[in-house]
Amino acid sequence: MAHIDLQSSVPNLQPGQLLARGVARHLVSHGFACVEELVPARGLRVDVMALGPKGEVWVVECKSSRADFTSDSKWQGYIEWADRFFWAVDQDFPTELLPDDTGLIIGDAYGAEIIRMGPEAKLAPARRKVMVQKFAFHAARRLHLLRDPDLLPEWD
Repeated sequence: MAHIDLQSSVPNLQPGQLLARGVARHLVSHGFACVEELVPARGLRVDVMALGPKGEVWVVECKSSRADFTSDSKWQGYIEWADRFFWAVDQDFPTELLPDDTGLIIGDAYGAEIIRMGPEAKLAPARRKVMVQKFAFHAARRLHLLRDPDLLPEWD
């Protein structure tokens, strides 16, 4: 498989995307596969969805600033689509704003660390099946578009 130079694309990413990149790098180091900007249900788009080695589904919502956090009213809708929910923020973010009963990851574009594990709320088997299928479909589409960007109009 060809090596993709992500370093060259880092300057073109928004702050939340840079954070998502570091979170994904960290989770991959723990055996997870990650996709960004996955839609679990109409009107929702999670920043990072991670599928673990035992089939666990984690959702990570990346917040790049206080304003980014306070303007988000949809995050509670993400919890029902995962076994664990986390916030990911940078080291300068005022973490006291974040609910204590959620997970916390501190990171940057190059890595991250889980500071507080999100509480586990196991998905129902039917919901888990839906999420694993969405994850697989989303990941496969991303791979197809990487190999053949001309497919994009076909999928709009």
